[in-house]
Amino acid sequence: MKPIYLDYAATTPIDERVLTEMLPWLRNNFGNPASSSHAYGWEAEEAVEKARAQVAATIGAQPRDVVWTSGATEANNLALKGAAQAYAQRGKHILTPVTEHKAVLDTCQHLETLGFEVEYLPVQADGLLSIDTLAAHIRPDTILVSVMLVNNEIGVIQDIPAIGALCQQHQIVFHVDAAQAVGKLPIDVEAMQVDLLSMSAHKAYGPKGIGALYVRRRPRVQLTAQIHGGGHERGLRSGTLPTHQIVGMGKAFELANSLRDDEVARIRELADMLRSALLALPGIYVNGSLTQRVPHNLNLSFDGIEGEALMLDLDQLALSSGSACSSASLAPSYVLKALGRSDQQAHSSLRISIGRFTTLAELEQAIAAIKHSVQRLRDLSPFWPTSTSEHTPTGHHDAAQP
Repeated sequence: MKPIYLDYAATTPIDERVLTEMLPWLRNNFGNPASSSHAYGWEAEEAVEKARAQVAATIGAQPRDVVWTSGATEANNLALKGAAQAYAQRGKHILTPVTEHKAVLDTCQHLETLGFEVEYLPVQADGLLSIDTLAAHIRPDTILVSVMLVNNEIGVIQDIPAIGALCQQHQIVFHVDAAQAVGKLPIDVEAMQVDLLSMSAHKAYGPKGIGALYVRRRPRVQLTAQIHGGGHERGLRSGTLPTHQIVGMGKAFELANSLRDDEVARIRELADMLRSALLALPGIYVNGSLTQRVPHNLNLSFDGIEGEALMLDLDQLALSSGSACSSASLAPSYVLKALGRSDQQAHSSLRISIGRFTTLAELEQAIAAIKHSVQRLRDLSPFWPTSTSEHTPTGHHDAAQP
């Protein structure tokens, strides 16, 4: 029997409605969307453009603003490298928070080897980037700012509209990694004043291996292509388009948009129950803002316990000790360290992420299992007092407290 799945921030199960939409394009409808001389190609192109419109509608964009990629990682690479190279004559200064996804941080580090100067901005104890901090670091040669909408490890929501307004005021290209946000928050690239926005299908109940980048056309944002050969996607991303995956992403985003309000309300109820039940235990606290966050993600630290040990003890639950993209590392989470957590506190964290198919019964089982494991491991731990009265839960309701 498989464990209860509580790792939706790593990836989501594909929705059956998405799979149904994809199957015909894996069977008889196999045409190349770029084949313009016969019905097979026309049919595939029509499906691709329908999906492009579905994705665009989800973020308040026009269909021609959407460029297909292999996922959010490629979208981030195209956005950051493409913009940096296109605007290098104007300046070489880039700003991004230290808590960004590795797909952004590693790309920025690569740009540093090409002569760009990247400043990695600190965040507050709640995981949020201060607008004043960002404003204080803007220079005349700043060409690019990259800030994720929803953090993949701790679920906090950055103030993207305020950052967008600041970037527009200084004529700086503004990129947003929105991989964790689709279906959780309303997204409007015009209202948020975003120039580039990265998306992924598999974080929103679609297939893996497909994503997209929103590229503003009015006023036009310039990008230097990173993949060449054929001039597909407005010349920005060459390569034969995977029609079945694109169709799946389109359907997944259409569902995410239409189901969002009801789905978020249901998940918030589950998350409130989960958080209240676990914070009733001593020495447990939430990482990240308690107010500016999506309910789908709950990152907790446990005093007196190693997070890896707790996760291994909870073999009936599928969850994470941090980001799936860096889970092979033994180093403490750089995101939690940026919040001011100690190495021990960062190592003691678990990320519980829930979603569309999470049930009340599953969460009740999970709560019971976590409580049991926490008590058992603390009984064995030399770092936990024998009497819980000796350890007060000072950090339960304040994400800024250690």
